[in-house]
Amino acid sequence: MPRYVIERTYTVDEAEVPVVATRSKQLAQDHYPQIVWEHSHVVVDRDGTPKSFCVYDAPSEEIVRAHAERLGDHSVDAIYEIAGDVTPDDFPLD
Repeated sequence: MPRYVIERTYTVDEAEVPVVATRSKQLAQDHYPQIVWEHSHVVVDRDGTPKSFCVYDAPSEEIVRAHAERLGDHSVDAIYEIAGDVTPDDFPLD
C-alpha cells in the first residue's frame, strides 16, 4: 500500500493539537479504516503556529485528502508519496 507524508498547518493553538489528533484517529477508525496512521512529527513554526508531518498508509492521496477535509482545524500544505525509507545504518562508513 502507498505511504504518504502529509504536511499540515493547524488553525488551533498547540494545546489543542492533541484534541485534533484524537478526533483524526476516531474519524479514521469510523470512516476511513483503510488509512493507517504510522506516526507524526509535531513542530511549532517561527510564528508559534503548530504544524505536523504525518506518515499514513493509504490506498490513495484522494482518501488522505478526504479524511483531512472532514477533520478540519488545519490545512494540508502538501502530500508526498514516500518513495522509500533510509536510516544512517544504510550508509556505513567502513
